[in-house]
Order: sequence, then structure tokens, then C-alpha cells
Amino acid sequence: MRVIIALGGNALLRRGERMTAKNQRVNIRAAAKSIVKIIRDGHQVVITHGNGPQIGLLALQMERQSDPTAFPLDVLGAETDGMIGYVLQQELDNLLGEKIEIATLLTQIEVKPSDTAFFKPTKPIGPIYTEEEAKRLKHQRGWHIAQDGEAWRRVIASPKPIRILEMGVIQKLVNLDVVVICAGGGGIPVVRRRDDSFFGVEAVIDKDRASCLLAEGLKADALLMLTDVDAVYSEWGSDNAKPIHHITSSDLKQMTFAEGSMAPKVEAAIRFVEKTGGVAGIGALSDASEILNGTKGTIVKQ
Repeated sequence: MRVIIALGGNALLRRGERMTAKNQRVNIRAAAKSIVKIIRDGHQVVITHGNGPQIGLLALQMERQSDPTAFPLDVLGAETDGMIGYVLQQELDNLLGEKIEIATLLTQIEVKPSDTAFFKPTKPIGPIYTEEEAKRLKHQRGWHIAQDGEAWRRVIASPKPIRILEMGVIQKLVNLDVVVICAGGGGIPVVRRRDDSFFGVEAVIDKDRASCLLAEGLKADALLMLTDVDAVYSEWGSDNAKPIHHITSSDLKQMTFAEGSMAPKVEAAIRFVEKTGGVAGIGALSDASEILNGTKGTIVKQ
């Protein structure tokens, strides 16, 4: 099977965990072990990953500089893609040896400048804050903020991806059985000028939506979205919350989920299943192989 594996940024850096190179490597090593199980089972794998905590920290560091606009979010996104991709590729190499070739590719993804997301930011980035801290930063820095579970985070525009500029290169590498790490952080968001040139914009594309677009383009058999929860839950946050193990895309459409967290994953799962006839899985990073086998997580089919 051709499997697209989307690693959540919060799975690579756990909630409340201090962002250091050491902590990130420990979590990425765990991710690599889960992915290697799938590769060793004979599946063809393409990996994407989130970057919310990482790009948020870099953006926060830029805010402390004399010129906080010196490095816009698209450039910071490219930085995080290289950082995460480097460690992930190295950990996979350490586990697989020279048996499998791996490549990390910076990926530009086109968005529309007219996308309504630019007027209603919903995508969480950066560290978590108390409500008091978040409101203070909103006032000081002009940020948009929103609640994320019991904590608060900065939110920015998350426009829908419409085209992967490096799709041809990714397809060629996959055809050569290279394990490709691409579309990191949902890809680097760019818009097209009238002269057909491109430039980056201040936004973060949801990596699950980008992963779905990638999976469609590569004609994948399965799309796995791995995060820090074990499944999709109905009535999340209430006393009646229950994990959903198997569900059809049509039934999943009737349910409502939180914007900026589970909603994009559910939306991507529905779109992928209905566009391709493939299988989508959502669940914990440590359960990757079992989710693909249909024994854990949430499995979505037509």
C-alpha cells in the first residue's frame, strides 16, 4: 500500500513540554520507530509533519528582535521544515540503515489571497498560555488568540491548499521507492502574482489538509493522521465522550468538531475517502501500525 503519514506538531512536541532540541529528538525518535514498523511491513511511505509549536517559538523569538518583521512566517516555516525534517530523516536512517533511501524536500503550496481564512484566523501556533498571559500578549503584540483545550494559544490564518508546486518532484522520488518527507508544517504558503511568479505569505496551512491534497495527487491507498490523542471522540470534553473506532464518511459528516484541532483532521479524512475510495485513520502516534491495520484509532471508510 502507498501510505501518507501525517505527524501532528503536538505529537512531536507534547503539550506543556519545554521546546528543546533534546525533547524534540526524543519525540521524533518515537515517531520514527512507529513509521519504521509500517515501512518494514512492505508499505510505501510518504511523511508530512506539523510545526505549530516550532514555528510559534521562532515567531516569538523574532518578536524580541529590534525588527520583528525581518523574518516573516513563510521563511520561519521553511526553517522549521528543515529542522524537523533533518532530525526525522536522521532517526529513520539510524533505524533503517542503508536499506531505504530517504529525502527531505521543502515544499511550496499555493493558496488563494482571497481565502476567507485571512480574515478569520483559527490555526494555533506556538506555546500554550494562561488566559491572562494570552490576553496580555494580544494587547501587546496585536495577536489573535483562542482557547486550545484548557490553555490559550496564538492563532493565525490557515488558508486552504490548492496546489503543491513540487508535486512532480515528489512523484518521481516516490516512483523510485524513496521515503519522502515533505509538505512540512502544511507546506510553505505562497500565492501567485499576475506574472505567474510566487511569493510567501503570513499564514500556516493546516498540515492535514495539505496531506490530503498530497495523498490525492499521489493516489495513495491510506492517509494516517497521527496526533497526541488515541482516536476521534464524539461529544469531546463532556461526560459522554466516547471514542469512534469505525465510521463511514457520510456519518462523520453529521458530527461537529473543534476548529483548529480535530475539525481539519476529520475534514481531511472525509475528503480523502470520498475522493479516492481509500481509507483514512486518525489516532495516536504510537499506534501507527495498528491504525493502518484497523485495530486502533478511528478508521474512516466510504
